Amino acid sequence: MEINYTIAAAVLIAVAALIVFLIRKNEKDRKKMEKEIIDSEIKPEKHDSGHV
Repeated sequence: MEINYTIAAAVLIAVAALIVFLIRKNEKDRKKMEKEIIDSEIKPEKHDSGHV
């Protein structure tokens, strides 16, 4: 049984590219989720300093 190194190299490059793509997408989604969580938290009310 012979291995076609051209096809094996193409498959390895495709798998590596897919892994890199998924890691970058995961990081972007994680940052987006963290921002949404922070934005959804209840913020303290601001008081006007002129009113007593």
